[in-house]
Amino acid sequence: QVQLVESGGGLVQAGGSLRLSCAASGRIFTSNVMGWYRQAPGKQRELAATISSAGSTKYADSVKGRFTISRDNAKNTVYLQMNSLTPEDTAVYYCKLNTPFSNHWGQGTQVTVSS
Repeated sequence: QVQLVESGGGLVQAGGSLRLSCAASGRIFTSNVMGWYRQAPGKQRELAATISSAGSTKYADSVKGRFTISRDNAKNTVYLQMNSLTPEDTAVYYCKLNTPFSNHWGQGTQVTVSS
């Protein structure tokens, strides 16, 4: 069984920064992709950023240059450093783990950016 525990969300003013963390436990396999997705009210869930176990990253155009995804494989943890936040970044942020055999989602953490 896989568990994903997210932390780091909260309320921040526009222009501010937040750092999200997601710790994975269980049968997660050495080769995997971890990532962050987000869902704003009334909108579909969308990709923010992903990172493979080898360190390859992918970003949505809307966050490029502002967000940085990283991971600590020894701790099975992925991070999302979010800078220059805008109200359009307000959403529930979900951690996702893709293994060769299954996909898993975290419970989500709320990020609210005030103007």
